[in-house]
Amino acid sequence: MNVILRFLVSALTALAAWASASGCTSALVGATATADGRMLLWKHRDTGHQENFVDRVAATDSTLAYVALFNAGDSLRREAWIGFNEAGFAVMNTASYNLAPDTARVRDREGIVMTEALRRCRRFGDFTALLDSAIASGPLGVQANFGAFDAEGDGGYVECSDHTYTVYPLALAPEGAIIRSNYSFSGGKERQLGAVRQCDAEALLAEPLRERSVRPETFTEGLSRSFYHAGEGRDLSADGAMRVADRGEMIPRRISSASVVIEGPLPGENPAETMVMWVSLGFPPASHVEPAMLDSVAPALLPSEPGCRAPLSSEMLSVRDSLFSRRDASSPWMLDLTRLRPLIEDGRRASAEGYRRGRALRDNRISESSTE
Repeated sequence: MNVILRFLVSALTALAAWASASGCTSALVGATATADGRMLLWKHRDTGHQENFVDRVAATDSTLAYVALFNAGDSLRREAWIGFNEAGFAVMNTASYNLAPDTARVRDREGIVMTEALRRCRRFGDFTALLDSAIASGPLGVQANFGAFDAEGDGGYVECSDHTYTVYPLALAPEGAIIRSNYSFSGGKERQLGAVRQCDAEALLAEPLRERSVRPETFTEGLSRSFYHAGEGRDLSADGAMRVADRGEMIPRRISSASVVIEGPLPGENPAETMVMWVSLGFPPASHVEPAMLDSVAPALLPSEPGCRAPLSSEMLSVRDSLFSRRDASSPWMLDLTRLRPLIEDGRRASAEGYRRGRALRDNRISESSTE
C-alpha cells in the first residue's frame, strides 16, 4: 500500500470512529405549535457518558436554583447537559462538528457554560450576554448548538464556537419550531454529522407541527422510540424488520443515554412551581419517563446508587446491553428489534404513569395558587 492510500484509509477509519461517537438530536417548539400552549425543549442525548442522573442545585445569595441532567460521577454538579432554573430559563446543547475548530488549550466546556447559564440567566438575552462576556475573556471552548427559552416565551438556537455565535430566533422559525442535530446551519458544508437524523426528526415532527399538537410525548414516546430512516422513508421498528445496524442514521442509537423534554410555563404561572422536565434515562426506546420539578425529582432519576448513578439509568443500560450484539470490534452493533418491540410498549405504559403523576402534581399546585 503506498503512502497516500495508507493515509486515506487511516483518515477514513478515524472519521468513521469519530462519527460513531458523536450524537444528540434536539428541537425547540414554540407555544403556538404545542397542544396546550407550553413551550418545549427536547434533547435526545447520545454520548460516551452512558450513565446520567438528575438533581436539584440550590440557590445561593448570588445564583438561581435549578434542576438538570448530569453525567454519573459528577458529584460537584459541574456540567449540566439540559436543565431549567427557578426563573423559567431552560437550556440544552448538541455538539456541532462543522463550526470553526476548537483550540487545543480550551475545549469541551459546553456543560460548564450551561451550568453557569442556569445559575445566572433569567432571560434568553441574558444567555447571549453571558456568551459575549465569556468570549471577551478568551476562547469559549465550545462547538455547539445551544437551544434555550425563557418564561416570557423568547428563545432560539445559538450556534456557538470559540470566538463567535449566530442566533436563530424561534420567533422567525417556520412552523414555530427549530430542529438541530450535530451540525450548524451557520457552519460549513463539510462535516455535517447527523444530517440524516435531522431529516428523521423533521419528517416525524411534520404532522404534529402542522396540526399544532406537539406534546412532550411526541418526543419521548415518538421520536426517541422511532427507528425511522429518512433515506429509506420507513420506520424499521414498525415494518417487521428483525435486526437493524446502528450506523448513527436513526434517532435512537446504542450510545443514546437519555431523552429529556422541558415544558415551560403558561403566561402568569410561576415557573418555579409549574415547569417540568420529563426524563427518560438509560436506553430511551426501552426506558420510561419520570418527572423532575424544581423541588421534586422522581427517586429513579436521583444519584442514589454508588458512583453518583441513578437507578433508572443503570437498569436500562443493562437492558440495552442485552439487545445489542456484534461479530467483532470492526462490525457494526446490531439491535434485536424482535426483543425490543415488547419493551417499547412496556415503556410507553410506564411513561403514561410518569406523565400522570407529574401532571397531577403540577395541576394541584396551579389549583392551590389560584385559590390563594
